Amino acid sequence: MFQQLVPLLRQRSVLLTVTPLGEDQIRVNVLPKKLADGENAALTTPMSFTGTAAELDAQLANAIVSFVASHLELKNTLDRAKEEMAAAAKTAQEEARNKSKTAKKTAPVTAPVKKDEQIPAEPPTTPGLFDMPSAMPTPPADSDEEAEILAEIKQDEETEEDDEVLVAS
Repeated sequence: MFQQLVPLLRQRSVLLTVTPLGEDQIRVNVLPKKLADGENAALTTPMSFTGTAAELDAQLANAIVSFVASHLELKNTLDRAKEEMAAAAKTAQEEARNKSKTAKKTAPVTAPVKKDEQIPAEPPTTPGLFDMPSAMPTPPADSDEEAEILAEIKQDEETEEDDEVLVAS
């Protein structure tokens, strides 16, 4: 039983309590000790085993192996996640620094404009995905029925906007 606890004992202290429950029943509690105040509580989750002395002799070692393996796997997963988050934060900070440095370096320098000189107009830019006009253009109506439907939709939208204004007030 103690050989199975050695991997866990290398990282933290473990408190074992053994309590009689009556009628040949025994409870064994394995409580990993908390190492630091900010430590994840999942790493100190206790495990409790209950059974007769013969059952505990036969099965406790395997149960402890499973408990220790789960505990070590959880610790490794938490450590790996912390490292990945720290690396991501460091990368984001470096990118932010680099962007602010390049923004300072590439700040436009404006020269005074003489009265005789004209500033060349910027070439037209292609609109991007999010550069669409705020109101969608209405397609030409092919029939009176389509015109009526579009008018009803527009009226419903205006009514909804009016309702929203009243609710906001």
